[in-house]
Amino acid sequence: MQIFYTVRAGDTLSNIALRWSIPLRSLVEANNAAAPYLIFPGQQLSMPPGISTYVVRLGDSIYSISQTYRVPMNIIIEANSIDQPYVIIPGTVLTVPPGVPYYTVKPGDTLYNIAARYNVTLNGRPRPDFILEANYGLTSGIIPGMNIAVPYPPPGGTGRLAAVIFDDLHYYLQLYDPGTGETVSIPIDEAGRSSTVFWSPDGSKIAYAGNTGIIYIIDAINGRTLSRIDQIQPPAFLSWSHDGKKLVYSTGRLIRIYDVSESTFKTVSRPGASYVQWFPNDLELLFEAKDTSGISQLYRSNTDGSSERRITNNQNGAMNEVRLSPNGRFVLFTSPGVSISEIYTIELVTGNVFKIPGGPEGKNYYPAWSPDSSSIAYSSTHFANGRYYSFIRMSGARGEGDTTLAISSCYATPVTWSPDSSKIAYLSGCRQDYLPVEVWSIDYRKAVPLNILFGYTFYNIDW
Repeated sequence: MQIFYTVRAGDTLSNIALRWSIPLRSLVEANNAAAPYLIFPGQQLSMPPGISTYVVRLGDSIYSISQTYRVPMNIIIEANSIDQPYVIIPGTVLTVPPGVPYYTVKPGDTLYNIAARYNVTLNGRPRPDFILEANYGLTSGIIPGMNIAVPYPPPGGTGRLAAVIFDDLHYYLQLYDPGTGETVSIPIDEAGRSSTVFWSPDGSKIAYAGNTGIIYIIDAINGRTLSRIDQIQPPAFLSWSHDGKKLVYSTGRLIRIYDVSESTFKTVSRPGASYVQWFPNDLELLFEAKDTSGISQLYRSNTDGSSERRITNNQNGAMNEVRLSPNGRFVLFTSPGVSISEIYTIELVTGNVFKIPGGPEGKNYYPAWSPDSSSIAYSSTHFANGRYYSFIRMSGARGEGDTTLAISSCYATPVTWSPDSSKIAYLSGCRQDYLPVEVWSIDYRKAVPLNILFGYTFYNIDW
């Protein structure tokens, strides 16, 4: 449900956004604010996720923190389960929620205008019925003073989101329809942190690699496993041909091309190849491998391994998370490793290399091309107020227009694009050592984060 902050005297949208490190654009658009962006005491603002922790300093009290953040003391006390006499110790990391999970009805409010004001919409139309469904027993006859929950709507659009989930008993592949919010769960095995999912281009099948590297082909229409084809080193990387008929991947010694319809393999001996993927013509492959001096390079070859040629002159060591743009014109990769991870792109025609600006700590992970090849989404780790978060960022293919769209409460998170290249889904809801328990979506054209799935442990996603 949406969280609401009550405006105090002296507040501005800018200082509220700064208090919780929320992108100002996101706060503005979450409330459909219009220039000159004036707000007034008593107004309730829907608050996108931000950095909601605070490290207690010497001399702090619950009262002083509540005054700094301008939220009632009881919100901080309840969020942190603090017992009387409400003593806090320097160095303690407290959660400071920006408000309450309900909206208080004002004179003149209707469910329709509440839905319109707080983006409870689908395909551009306000959906007051979503609010009714989120509040058991509520009718359209709302009265001032009533507290009501305001849900996040489905993001809309086409294509289904696939998520690997764990419900504390079993593992499932959950398929989410962004147009209706409906979900379908398919039981799976071998799941865990290294699980990966890859949609076929036509959306009819999913290649799924389990935590131990076993590869499955799943019928996404009928919800059943079609075949178990191989086992490779996790985390597995798989690439569908653009006609959706074949998968290619590396075993570390061999490149294998699996024909899904005929259940047959073709193999190419290529020791050390990784991140094998198809060019758009389905006649050539791109892959990473080390040269004779042990430095990672990118290579291009025909699907039978012939006409192999090196296409980079990399001098900087490892090339990780290699991804060819859908139009075959750019390649992105991260370098050099875990503690520092920068994103680069290479324009294949010119050989020009571009660095994506990235976040302030140089920890940039999970880069993903938009289907139209115009943009890259990625997760950028940020340490603030005693905890790790990650900025959900977006950049052009040459690093232009790099910007933060949203904030996840995880150290790093996989990101994935909607088929129409307008929305980015990502994981959040990490707490201390716990894995993500939420999936969010954000449309870069209107940067309002939407919580679309929750209540499970999520390992990976693909849209």
